[in-house]
Amino acid sequence: MVFDTKFLQNFTQTDTIFQIPKTMPGKTLILNELQIRQKINRMAYQIYEDNCFEQEIIIVGIANNGYLLAQEMAKQLKKIADFKVTLSKLTIDKDNPHSESGEISIDTKQLEDKVVILVDDVLNTGKALIYGVKFLLQFPVKKMSTAVLVDRNHKKYPIGTHYVGLALSTTLKNHISVEFGQQTIEAYLS
Repeated sequence: MVFDTKFLQNFTQTDTIFQIPKTMPGKTLILNELQIRQKINRMAYQIYEDNCFEQEIIIVGIANNGYLLAQEMAKQLKKIADFKVTLSKLTIDKDNPHSESGEISIDTKQLEDKVVILVDDVLNTGKALIYGVKFLLQFPVKKMSTAVLVDRNHKKYPIGTHYVGLALSTTLKNHISVEFGQQTIEAYLS
């Protein structure tokens, strides 16, 4: 029996863990909508389990995609946790992170003695995440953790992640992108 591989290239089975990647010119789907929702849900439960005795936690998303992911995590946490979940956006200059200009969308006094979870979509080099941590450590937080949807395992900076949706070893030439549509979220390798 001969299989038509062209047919299989566009086949994706989303209701199980097994998936034949859907390919598009120049990029391959690595996480579909359902898989991303499952990973967000699992990370939210991990955050809840690690912080169940807190009164409030602050979810800080790095603009732009990190903040979109943080919104989804905060929504899920609000469904399962009995503590207050505060969402905030952190804007840093990713091209010039050495500049002291960082901006957070909440009053920095709200960070005092709180658990802070810094969220980004993809951990590529670690640059955005480490400078986000550096910015937030100016304030007397109780505890800080990091969360990413995809960790590429190719870091230039010594930063780890506490909550990871998918750890993926790639080549240095590969690029991971998380695409947020009106109703969907997908992650691609190119």
